[in-house]
Amino acid sequence: MKKIVFATSNPHKLEELKAICTDRCNVDFVLPPEGFDPVENGKTFEENSMIKAQEAARLSGLPALADDSGLCVDVLNGAPGIHSARYAETAQKRIDKLLNALNEIKNRKAKFVCVMTLVNEKGEVLTQKRGECLGEIAKKQAGINGFGYDPIFTVDGKSCTMAELSEYEKNKISHRAKALEQIIEYLNK
Repeated sequence: MKKIVFATSNPHKLEELKAICTDRCNVDFVLPPEGFDPVENGKTFEENSMIKAQEAARLSGLPALADDSGLCVDVLNGAPGIHSARYAETAQKRIDKLLNALNEIKNRKAKFVCVMTLVNEKGEVLTQKRGECLGEIAKKQAGINGFGYDPIFTVDGKSCTMAELSEYEKNKISHRAKALEQIIEYLNK
């Protein structure tokens, strides 16, 4: 089984990735070695994803897959965007800040974006794929599944937030699932 470092320090993302990949590709995804702390100074999801993948490959000497993802709100000109994880100090404060920013706003259209970059052990880009999940920001939190902005993101075509979906349902429609689907196709060639 091929080993690929998944360039994240977020164990939730690794669990989600493994759940989506189960029985779909012959890869053992592992967390990066200690000391993984890339400087995400890119201006796009694509740039930050590549930075993380290349740093994980450099540290581990293995091929690496990285994602950079975030929530883009139309009326906020795409914010919080690449700064989604740094929008406020804690997950709850990030949700509160976003809900406050949209308090009197009618247009609540938003999308989750995920860009995945796969590099070889030398850090050379093999492929880069993008997935998006369209929806809008709910007026209040709902649901206990998922993480991040999931409790306030209502998925297009669903009458519930991402956090109200089962893990199975989320892993079929999420931005990360859509990007990963394309990576799996590449790995299975």
